[in-house]
Amino acid sequence: MFRKLMAGEFGQVRAEMIAQDHVLSSLGGRTANEALEAGTGAKEVWLAVCDAFEVPENHR
Repeated sequence: MFRKLMAGEFGQVRAEMIAQDHVLSSLGGRTANEALEAGTGAKEVWLAVCDAFEVPENHR
């Protein structure tokens, strides 16, 4: 579901780039991919991405 939400909000290519490259301080200085691999819940990662990129509430 996380990947589907990311692609829906940012487009497939940009979503992959964000998940791989954008470091999120709210996730302990990890990227979304690193946080997911470390066991952080997909919902927590999604909300961290939403906060970082100011995704409107109605898209979350």
